[in-house]
Amino acid sequence: MAVQIIVDSTADFSAKEIEKRQITCIPMTVTFGNEQYIDGVDLTKEEFFVKLINEKEFPKTSQPSPAKFADCFEEAKENGDDVVAILVSGALSGTVQSATIAKDIAEHDGVYIVDSKSATLGIRLLVDRAVRMRDQGKSAKEIAEALDELKARVRLFAGLDTLEYLQKGGRISKTAASIGRLAGIKPIISIDEEGKVAVCGKQRGNKNVFRQIIKYVEADMPDENYSVYFLYSADKKNCISFIQTLQKNGLDFGKIKTREIGPTIGSHIGPGAFGIVYVANK
Repeated sequence: MAVQIIVDSTADFSAKEIEKRQITCIPMTVTFGNEQYIDGVDLTKEEFFVKLINEKEFPKTSQPSPAKFADCFEEAKENGDDVVAILVSGALSGTVQSATIAKDIAEHDGVYIVDSKSATLGIRLLVDRAVRMRDQGKSAKEIAEALDELKARVRLFAGLDTLEYLQKGGRISKTAASIGRLAGIKPIISIDEEGKVAVCGKQRGNKNVFRQIIKYVEADMPDENYSVYFLYSADKKNCISFIQTLQKNGLDFGKIKTREIGPTIGSHIGPGAFGIVYVANK
């Protein structure tokens, strides 16, 4: 019996990374007006941000249907395999719900659904752990239980270059966005314990944003047993400056792992965002 690992496209893996990890990715749908795209299939991250900046209509993302998950679960059942599905936060998407319905359709007790309570590179950290455990011969049940414990320690902090997309996505009011623009305010977001996107700070200018995020990182410090990832949207410039500032402050996490985020979080934070994702020490 093998263990299959399934993720949705909000984890922002490239096709090469999916192949290397031997995992299955079920894509989200991204809609601009009347045009629908399959995330990562006929819409790249680069193409998404070009559309986000230039299109008048704000994009919508929708979760995969239960049928798409059911197909994977039924195939696994036929092969005698168990499944660990590591999915975007249920507070951000109905993906967990779709997978839960699909488990009932497939009638496969060996399917374990993990609500990551996170998104993008936060999911990636859980997948990294799952892949290691799978390759060590651990069972799907053991993997799912380990991930349920680990996910409470995953941290994501990001600095935004603009308030515009938070306002378009209904996260803040037009008044707050206007005041913020005039004052040069740049928000800092995180994903809270409930798996929701939360504004956890506001600063004037990137240098102050860097300092604030560094304080968050220093408060719980990344666990050296896990990778530290750096995220960016569309433009890597702010991300590189942030990494350099971390290093000047004595925070060097070895090999730099930068990854561009995709539509699910990208639509709310816009281009020019940067951030860090890590597992906090206990």
